Amino acid sequence: MDWSATIDIYCERMGAGFWAEPVNALTNAAFLLAAIWGAVTARRLGVTHWVAWVLICLAGVIGVGSFLFHTYATNWAALADTAPIWTFVAIFVLAAMRYIGGMSPARVARVSGFVILGAVLTVALLAMTEGADPNAAPDPLNGSGQYAPALLALLVFAVLTRWRGHPSANWIAAATGVFLLSLTFRTLDRDICETIPLGTHFLWHLLNGLMIGLLLQMFLRTADLPRAATEAR
Repeated sequence: MDWSATIDIYCERMGAGFWAEPVNALTNAAFLLAAIWGAVTARRLGVTHWVAWVLICLAGVIGVGSFLFHTYATNWAALADTAPIWTFVAIFVLAAMRYIGGMSPARVARVSGFVILGAVLTVALLAMTEGADPNAAPDPLNGSGQYAPALLALLVFAVLTRWRGHPSANWIAAATGVFLLSLTFRTLDRDICETIPLGTHFLWHLLNGLMIGLLLQMFLRTADLPRAATEAR
């Protein structure tokens, strides 16, 4: 693989320059805002558990990785973009099973191998195939199919928390709805370039930042985590 090869898969990119996708690049600030929102809430609620702060930091790293991809637009930048996303997904799924679902540590450990392996394989596959063959037939989903596991996980959590009457149910339902909308805009981006040259990928960033912000708020407010303070949620 040529790690320095340029990837051009979004409407906004009209060349190989660093600022060829300014809107797609700058809207990654949504992830930084989600991380800041999470950090403020964690401090206010006295949440000191390491897993919460790892998720908060990863939210910010997602924004940095995506910024690199939409500026450098190379294969190495694509890996910097996807690795933090799937690391966040893997840790969040395991943390939700443990601290929201009440699953025992031993059971979480058994499941973690499959979750982490799936995330690693997904990142490796994306790094090898993203823009690798410019002559390949266009993907009808514009690459959005890779997020099917994340959508499925959200749907499962939404159903289970609603069925159990868990206080996280409304948060997860909102995050799932926002993610469905963001996936729609990501999928449409390539097919509307002639009508909307800017594309819609920037809405994927804004809505995903909101989705991650909602998930962090849900986790910080409703997960069974040790707290340094007992302030109201």
